[in-house]
Amino acid sequence: MKTKILYEDRDILICHKPAGLATQSASVSQPDMASELKKYLGGGYLGIIHRLDQPVEGLLAFARTPKAAAALSRQLAEGILHKRYCALVCGRPEKECGQLVDYLRREGSMSKVVPEGTQGAQKAVLQYRVRPAGEGNAARGSHNSDKAHSGTAHDMAVHCVVACGAAAPPNYTCLDIHIDTGRFHQIRCQLSHAGMPILGDRKYGTEESLEESGRLGISHTALCACEIRLRHPATGREIFREIAPAWMNRE
Repeated sequence: MKTKILYEDRDILICHKPAGLATQSASVSQPDMASELKKYLGGGYLGIIHRLDQPVEGLLAFARTPKAAAALSRQLAEGILHKRYCALVCGRPEKECGQLVDYLRREGSMSKVVPEGTQGAQKAVLQYRVRPAGEGNAARGSHNSDKAHSGTAHDMAVHCVVACGAAAPPNYTCLDIHIDTGRFHQIRCQLSHAGMPILGDRKYGTEESLEESGRLGISHTALCACEIRLRHPATGREIFREIAPAWMNRE
């Protein structure tokens, strides 16, 4: 099973999806998290609360009962189920932290930034912060840990470059990201539109970002849902998990 289970009880699962694995696929011949977990559970109930794009890795919560699914869905809608992302981008924002506000419209398999008022457009709001080097230590190779912290996303700008065996280029930035809205391909589209395409992103990348992705050996989109925080639907206690992205942990 490619899916890694980091937390499990009779109500919920918290899992790590590797890049390249679909959350749920319409094709019976294509492996996906949902199929793997249903097989693991012996065909029992599995509630899909949220998803990640196939080339993106990260943490996802699943429900094992309809009651838990309803509770987690409410938490997601109310912002109680909190997710933090990290991305390695080509370029650097003018400010160390800020907000991107765009209007996105889905066009086939991609999203596009369009003017406000465009038919079919939805408002997309993203908060970002540059991750300073030296802010913390990255825990490497600890994705299977059942502790509250199964890795961290600290110090990425240093560790990503070290892991790739390259000197730190001045135009690469590691960002912490939080989205206020959940639009299709929101992070990938907004960062690319802002001149900071994510390394390894073949849909929204530029010639420069894809060339450098190849040089660094980054084959998947360098975006990770690296943190999840929620209230247990039965007990109400807080559950927190954090991982370090695979593109940090390469030797």
